Amino acid sequence: MHFFKRKSNPHTDAEYLEAYQKSSDLNVLGELYARHMEMVFAVCYQYLRDEEESKDATMAIFEQLIGSLKKHSIINFKSWLHSVARNYCLMHLREKKIEVGGLQLIDDDFMEKEIFVHLSDDDLDVEADLQKLETCIERLESEQKRCIDLFYIQGKCYKEIAEQTHLEMNKVKSYIQNGKRNLKICMEKNN
Repeated sequence: MHFFKRKSNPHTDAEYLEAYQKSSDLNVLGELYARHMEMVFAVCYQYLRDEEESKDATMAIFEQLIGSLKKHSIINFKSWLHSVARNYCLMHLREKKIEVGGLQLIDDDFMEKEIFVHLSDDDLDVEADLQKLETCIERLESEQKRCIDLFYIQGKCYKEIAEQTHLEMNKVKSYIQNGKRNLKICMEKNN
């Protein structure tokens, strides 16, 4: 006869999350994170384009989760983690101000002064602003979105974008210019 019901090990992300939030057991968090580590690395590599830097970011994101999982109510862990990884990489790139083809990946005139002007050190504000930016990027016309992604996120130069998209160089420049303007308008409208 069993007087106590033995609790089984977590099986779903939600169960792992609940177990970690109750116990603060890093082994539980480690098991949960291990399920999604490849996805986190892939997101980091997509933005950072460097294997070692992406590995470092993947580990830094895990360390960031130790505290942030206690503060957030998360419904879909995988999609939330994807956003955390993307936001981490965007902030990392912003801090580095990587130069691509003689231009800053996140140039002061466009991103910092216009879009990130309202960012504070609070993670929730940063995450909210980055979510707005992503929403605005998704609203761009398809060619603008594609050129913005190739230029700012993937670090391609105008010539590489023209070759990859089979667009004329002037069209590429126009899509990037108009995309930047439309992002600025969208971000201002959503503040």
